[in-house]
Amino acid sequence: MTDSQIERPDDELTTSTELHPDAESVDAPQPDATKASSEADVADLSEVDDGRAWYVVHSYSGMETKVKKNLEHRIQSMAKSNLIFQVIVPTEEQIELREGERRVVQRRVFPGYILVQMILNDDSWYAVRNTPGVTGFVGIGNRPTPLSAVEVERIMSRIEAAEPHVQVNFKIGDRVRVTEGAFGDFHGIVDDLDVEHGKAKVLISIFGRETPVEVDFLQLEKS
Repeated sequence: MTDSQIERPDDELTTSTELHPDAESVDAPQPDATKASSEADVADLSEVDDGRAWYVVHSYSGMETKVKKNLEHRIQSMAKSNLIFQVIVPTEEQIELREGERRVVQRRVFPGYILVQMILNDDSWYAVRNTPGVTGFVGIGNRPTPLSAVEVERIMSRIEAAEPHVQVNFKIGDRVRVTEGAFGDFHGIVDDLDVEHGKAKVLISIFGRETPVEVDFLQLEKS
């Protein structure tokens, strides 16, 4: 397949090759939709020698699950299962504090993006690109760019993580406020992060002296 065979107008493709998780939280999909990143869907994220690779498709944010179903329907109706193999909406489990209780919720890893494992040619490009809700492929110039093995492995490790993690929107050196607990309403500077245990060491001024205290991630917010 030559480059000219799959070239499309610039306005139909996304040109950025990097994915960035949305800073804002995304409402968890309904139970049937959260299966998008189940073991069945991510059973094999590796590339195969028949030319298949993983591509990133951009969709309207909030419609990822619907677009996934639309594409899966087109794969069957257009008999493209020999070219398009898996469609995944990457999600991961996160812990959030709601009404004083820890809850595990499903969050989309890359809002507005879907992963498609396929053999790229004119037929498969057409089937995916013309799926309702799809706005384009992620690539360089006019050519969809496959994910590297390292990128695939990084995504797989997130969506197959054994333990849910706490979403952190602050870093070392940031000024934060303790929202509850013994130091509720105190302000301080993040001195250290223990991601594994979901704890942060915060330098708080107590009686005029800077004192390090350990605080749960869920009890902190950026000032």
